[in-house]
Amino acid sequence: MSDKREHFRTPMACQIKICHEQLGEMLVKTRDISDGGVFVILDPEKAPPIGDLVTGQIQGLMDDAPILEMEVVRAESGGVGLRFTQT
Repeated sequence: MSDKREHFRTPMACQIKICHEQLGEMLVKTRDISDGGVFVILDPEKAPPIGDLVTGQIQGLMDDAPILEMEVVRAESGGVGLRFTQT
């Protein structure tokens, strides 16, 4: 199976607040990040469906970290992949 990723991933563990319209707010940890998105560690049963939009904000790094819109693009047993929708 070939890797079709467009962006290089960098391992990064930090806390991020994810907000979903129906599921509310969740504090989760990141596994890795790239220029195109972030993978968050999350119980698949609590994950937003693929295609849904969420907002996310890094916690604890700076007081006013930007709030970014992201789309859920994949799910696996360890969490979900989120693609940044803003460039």
